[in-house]
Formats: sequence, C-alpha cells, structure tokens
Amino acid sequence: MTRDFDEQTRSTALALIGQYGDDAEVIAVMRAAEFAAVGDVEALAAWDDILECLAAIEAGNAGARPIQ
Repeated sequence: MTRDFDEQTRSTALALIGQYGDDAEVIAVMRAAEFAAVGDVEALAAWDDILECLAAIEAGNAGARPIQ
C-alpha cells in the first residue's frame, strides 16, 4: 500500500535529497533524534514522516514525488 505525503513533507524530503544526496536519510535521522532528545513529539512525528517519505521516494513510490 502506498501513502500520499503532504506537500511540506515531500518538499522537505526532496530538499534533503537535493542538498545531501545519499546522506539525506542520515541527516533526517539526526534531526529526528534531536527532537526526540528534547521531548518534542510533534516535531519527531514530522521527521518520522519525512523519513518515511525519503524511503518511499527511494522505492519509487509516485505518491511521495511532487505532482508534475
């Protein structure tokens, strides 16, 4: 089952890929860990979604890519 991601999540995932390439997931994990460390569950959830979107983009999920 594929998931459609909101525009902000897709944009952030694509920006990470654009800036960090293959290291985008590592950067996203580090950001998620920072928010987890301070107990910010909303930001952590957002970064978890970004990580899921990055994985979907990597897998070729059309719902993770921007509408052309």
